[in-house]
Amino acid sequence: RAGSLEQGELHATTNPPIAQCCAPAPPVLNYDQEGNLLASWGGRGEGYDWPESNHGITIDYKGNVWIGGNGVGTPPGARGRGARGARGEQVQNEEQAGAAIGYTNDTMILKFTQAGKFLMQIGKPGQSKGSNDVENLRRPAKIFVDKQTNEVYVADGYGNHRVIVYDADTGKYKRHWGAYGNKPDDTNLGPYNPDAPPVQQFRNPVHCAELSVDRLLYVCDRANDRVQVFKPDGTFVKEGFVNKRTLGSGSAWDIAFSRDAQQKYLYLTDGENDRVHILDRDSLQVLTTFGEGGRQPGEFYGVHSIATDSKGNIYTGETYRGQRVQRFVFKGLGPVTKEDQGVLWPKK
Repeated sequence: RAGSLEQGELHATTNPPIAQCCAPAPPVLNYDQEGNLLASWGGRGEGYDWPESNHGITIDYKGNVWIGGNGVGTPPGARGRGARGARGEQVQNEEQAGAAIGYTNDTMILKFTQAGKFLMQIGKPGQSKGSNDVENLRRPAKIFVDKQTNEVYVADGYGNHRVIVYDADTGKYKRHWGAYGNKPDDTNLGPYNPDAPPVQQFRNPVHCAELSVDRLLYVCDRANDRVQVFKPDGTFVKEGFVNKRTLGSGSAWDIAFSRDAQQKYLYLTDGENDRVHILDRDSLQVLTTFGEGGRQPGEFYGVHSIATDSKGNIYTGETYRGQRVQRFVFKGLGPVTKEDQGVLWPKK
C-alpha cells in the first residue's frame, strides 16, 4: 500500500524525480500462481469513495471484488493523508485496546468487478456512529460472501466491535452482533490481561469473519488472542485461544480453511509472533506451527493475511515492512512430528 512506503521508496514520484526508483503500485494487483502480474487497478474514481488505506480484499462466489479500509485519517483542519483530505469522524477505539484517538474516513466497503468496474458502496465516509450504526462501517477489516444466502459478512473492524451482515446485491442491512452474540458495546476495555476472565466484547480489530462448509462463522478477535465461532444468525457456539499470553496486536489475525471436503484444518496467521498455526477446526486446538520472524523465504515480518487455493497451497501476506506474499506448496497430509516446524525453507 502506498501509505506503508517510506520516502526513500518514492523517489520516482517527485517533481523532478530524484531517482528512477520507485513509485507505489496501484491498490489492486492481480497475479497468477507463479507471481506474474496480470492486471492492476484501483484508487479514486467517480461514484465511490476509495479508502485511505484499503484492507481485506475478497473475491466472492460470483467473481466480484470486495474491499474494506482501515485508514486512521487526520482531524479537521490538519493536512489530509488520503484522497478526501481531512474529512472524517473521531475514533475512540484504536487497535491497542481503544486508548488512542484519531479520525477516520474509512467507514464503508466497496464492491467491484474483477476488471475494476464499480458496483456498490455500503456506508458513507466519515459517518459512523459506532458499533450499532447499521448504515455505516468503521474501518472494516475483512469480508466474506455466503453463496447459499447471498449475504455479505463484514468483520467490523478496526473501529467497531462486531460482525455485521448485509445483502450482497442491494446492501440492505440484515443483522449484527458482538462477542458471544452480545449486543456490541464501544466501552473502552482497557489493556488486555491474559490472566483475567475473557472479556464479553470484541477488541479492535475484529479482523476476520469466514464461513465454513458446515455453516459456522469463524471470527478473529485479534487482540483478545481468540477465535470465536457462531452460527450464521449470530448464535455463539465456541471459542479457542491461541498464544493466549500474546500482548500488543494479538495473535488471531486471519484464517483460511484447508481444502479437504470437511475443511478439517484451520490455518491462522499470528502477526505478533510471526507464525502460522495449524488448528484442528473442530476443537480449535493448535496441532503445529511454522515460520519465525525474519526476511528470508519461509520467515515472516508481520504475517497478516492468509488464503488457500484449489490445490491446497497456502498464500500469506505480510504487513508493515514485510511487504510481500509467499506461497507454501501443499504436499499432502502426514503425522505431526513436532509442535513447531520452524522455517519451511524452499527445497529444490
